[in-house]
Amino acid sequence: MTTHEAFETVAPERYRTAVVPHIMVADAAAALSFYRRAFGAKEEFRLAHPDGGIMHAEVRVAGAVLMLGDVSEGPFVAPPELGGTSVALHVFVPDVDALVETAVTAGAELVREPADQFHGDRTAILRDPFGHLWVFLTHLEDMSGEELERRLAEA
Repeated sequence: MTTHEAFETVAPERYRTAVVPHIMVADAAAALSFYRRAFGAKEEFRLAHPDGGIMHAEVRVAGAVLMLGDVSEGPFVAPPELGGTSVALHVFVPDVDALVETAVTAGAELVREPADQFHGDRTAILRDPFGHLWVFLTHLEDMSGEELERRLAEA
């Protein structure tokens, strides 16, 4: 099974093609190492910056592509420079509980424990050591828009 085929088995169809996030960090090499240990990321490639560090790298986390690089020039800043982030990275995984355990052991901060949600996913929220928020989800069930609205009203 290819990585893409594996992604198709864990993510609802409407989320299988998405905007590709490009995050900036103060130490991209350390971030790549952390994402491998914590989230099982597979590095696809990296380009060194002429002045040192990483200009651009790409990894896959559970089939989802993530671009990243060192903050070095231009309009980009890392979350600590902003005092936080307004963006959360959502990734569907086969077993959110197992991923959370691995990620916390690797140094992620658990922001919200894994729990079944009204929208049919089991979710958890983590903050990585570089300030980025991650929402990991295990899809449990499909439902109609009407059912989703009914469950939201009950929640």
